Amino acid sequence: MNPILLIQARDEAHILAQEHQCFTDRLQVEPALIVPLNVLAESLDSVRPHRYSAIMIGGSGAYSAAENYHWMDGLLEFVRTCISESVPTFGSCWGHQIIARAAGGTVAYDPARSELGSVEIQLTDTASDDDLFRLLPPVFCANAGHHDRVLTLPEGAIELARNESQPYQAFRMKDLPVYGTQFHSELDAAAERERLYEYREHYRDDLPSEAAFQRVIDSLHESTEADKLLRYFLDAFVL
Repeated sequence: MNPILLIQARDEAHILAQEHQCFTDRLQVEPALIVPLNVLAESLDSVRPHRYSAIMIGGSGAYSAAENYHWMDGLLEFVRTCISESVPTFGSCWGHQIIARAAGGTVAYDPARSELGSVEIQLTDTASDDDLFRLLPPVFCANAGHHDRVLTLPEGAIELARNESQPYQAFRMKDLPVYGTQFHSELDAAAERERLYEYREHYRDDLPSEAAFQRVIDSLHESTEADKLLRYFLDAFVL
């Protein structure tokens, strides 16, 4: 199997390493098989998607998928190439929003609809026919942490999951191995707990009191039904 490219957008070296480990654990592969690329420091200009078995797009910390940073155009064009070449691509949280935006959907910073901690997710009717999501129960928990959200899906995208807070918790580009999940498919409770503490100030407006912050920490599920989703993806489209 060719390497798997992990696209990241973070400033903190230890969180970059943690995210790499999280994807390694969920994909159930050797760490060396996952090649990280941090768009804050490295260019995608010479990267050819088809040289990789799959593309993973992780989270971002403090960088919004709705903003136009100097590296954003290059990232969006790279994702469009992944889609046009049918390269297996999976976006988690920020990555989900990036795929939606690259394909023509809309993303917005919407702190009023932010989600932090473990959230309940419901499958849509179309999920029963999907290669991955038909393996999940109709209702399940997942760990989340985001301010941005997808407002409209791209043309040709199929909604696979939603919840009471918002639609488009998961989608797939029709007939393509390209998926996004608003929830963090790669995070267990320990990893999300570390992220929440790392980005405590980023979430200060959402959780102004220590009691509110602790309630989110206490809500985290050690394991969820979504834990195997990334491995399902690898089994279905790569192996």
